Amino acid sequence: MALNRIIDAHAFDRRRFLLTAAGAALGVSIADHAASEPAIQPMHKRPIPSTGEGLPVVGCGTWRTFDVGGDAARRRELTEVLRVLFAAGGSVIDSSPMYGSSEAVAGALLAQMNARDKAFVATKVWTEGRDAGIAQMDASMSFFNPNASASGKPARIDLMQIHNLLDWRTQLATLREWKAAGRVRYIGVTHYTSSAFKQVETVLREERLDFVQINYAADDRDAEASLLPLAKDRGVAVIVNQPFGGGALLASLKNRPLPGFAQEIGCTSWAQLLLKFVLSNPAVTCVIPGTGRREYMIDNVRAGIDDYPDTALRKRIANAVA
Repeated sequence: MALNRIIDAHAFDRRRFLLTAAGAALGVSIADHAASEPAIQPMHKRPIPSTGEGLPVVGCGTWRTFDVGGDAARRRELTEVLRVLFAAGGSVIDSSPMYGSSEAVAGALLAQMNARDKAFVATKVWTEGRDAGIAQMDASMSFFNPNASASGKPARIDLMQIHNLLDWRTQLATLREWKAAGRVRYIGVTHYTSSAFKQVETVLREERLDFVQINYAADDRDAEASLLPLAKDRGVAVIVNQPFGGGALLASLKNRPLPGFAQEIGCTSWAQLLLKFVLSNPAVTCVIPGTGRREYMIDNVRAGIDDYPDTALRKRIANAVA
């Protein structure tokens, strides 16, 4: 039976489909669901322009999904999400103080897994004032480096970003000091709405940054007009949030058959096709779909291997989701 008919069959459970179709391609079966790390083909890496360091192209966002507090069952499932990410060669975990308990949960799971060195931790400062910013970033540092003093390794954050540009001039001054001192490796700014792109562009033109994080999806392409080209010209790495249109786009496609052309670039799901659309833009360095479920992470990391759509195929994808 053709793959698109399988996806369109109403009686076929999506959870089982993803575990079977995506999982089989990664060497994972349903029986492996609670097993140890799966054998997964490593995903592609792209260089961070400011240093040339390779960054895996698919990461994990933590908004909502990691805000589970002390829920032991949810934490176990999130541990499996991270296992899949690392097994696929991924490393980027993006969080924020704005995301409830997400920073604390992600940091605790990394420590529990003894996997802090596998992670490229990106988090944010989201407050006004120098002292408040320092206090908030110190808290983030402690979440992600709980064993730093015992291990003898210096506490660090890989990427510290100014969330939604809040008090960005004040916070950027501190970030530059922390980067010079080695407390953070990279610095950047973020936003999640196209209405802020002009302001983001102004910051990129005025300041030297390592990263910018923005919204971009097959149905949300305003960044293509000037922001993505500007980031490329300025040598700024781009992390994309909301690659599924904030979830609404993917939800709208769940009962629609996957186009046959998806197979041309190795896609077996709408999620993979949407992620590959984003990654096909040459300015994009990494995409961070949020998930709290292992089978969805298995599906997502598949977008980091094989080919990406060319210009003609990008148009077909955009038309297919319109």
